[in-house]
Amino acid sequence: MAIVAPGGYAPDEAAVGRGIALLEAQGCKVKSYYDHAARHQRFGATDAGRAAHIQEAAADPEVQIVMALRGAYGMSRILPVLNYRALAVSGKLFVGYSDITALHLALLAQTGAVSFAGPMLCGDFGAETPSAMTMNSFWRTMTQPSQTINVHARGNPTLQTSGTLWGGNMAMIVHLLGTPYFPQVDGGILFIEDVNEHPYRVERMLLQLEHAGVLARQKAVLLGDFSNYRLSDYDNGYDFEQMLAYARQHLSAPLLTGLPFGHITDRLTLPVGAYAQVSADEHGFSLQLDGYPTLVTKA
Repeated sequence: MAIVAPGGYAPDEAAVGRGIALLEAQGCKVKSYYDHAARHQRFGATDAGRAAHIQEAAADPEVQIVMALRGAYGMSRILPVLNYRALAVSGKLFVGYSDITALHLALLAQTGAVSFAGPMLCGDFGAETPSAMTMNSFWRTMTQPSQTINVHARGNPTLQTSGTLWGGNMAMIVHLLGTPYFPQVDGGILFIEDVNEHPYRVERMLLQLEHAGVLARQKAVLLGDFSNYRLSDYDNGYDFEQMLAYARQHLSAPLLTGLPFGHITDRLTLPVGAYAQVSADEHGFSLQLDGYPTLVTKA
């Protein structure tokens, strides 16, 4: 496994050591391209350095998984210089979320390659108490070519549909609209999450996707976690539930809530670009995933 820092540097250097130690305890041989002393401004390295580390990790025949150190910000700055064809044909499993959504979507848009919205070194493997659910979902997805996820959630519409699973952090998805790094997915299952975003800003981003014609081309939208925002007296009752009710009345695609994904402790690993089947009723929904790469067992 290779550790790269496409975005920010580690705010807690000790988390890097904890994360690598846990991965090694789980049977991984870890090669870290991150050098805490080489951090640059708010980034894990210079733009050129961060891009080079991704390409070098992809070219390393000993590496199967390329995991992001953390998100924060920085992926957008290096999108134009990456060789997406080389990343795709490398067969590496690229893993991360949040800011790393930009890499997932760019890979899908440029090559159709599947990558993984999943845990990162600092916040997950390097946590003081790593989440068993996050670890289990990650390794299950890395090793099993298909799986079914059952979600208990009330208030969702009855729905049976299928399509390409894609998405990630909502701010990053909207950020890439109109660029070569935004995948044109027809009949897809879009999953979204965000943190520190007030309900009106979530609504505004949903409306941007609606007005751009993106949601009309989707079979369903799966909402993950949207938390850590603060309402004020000015909102006058306009909370996330009110926003959701409005969105369900005005958007082209059905919205399902309850997906355990986002800036939360217990988080699924989701293959971006895989085939998904969704079956939903008043009690919750199931998400069946197929058609994504897994670790290769070496003889």
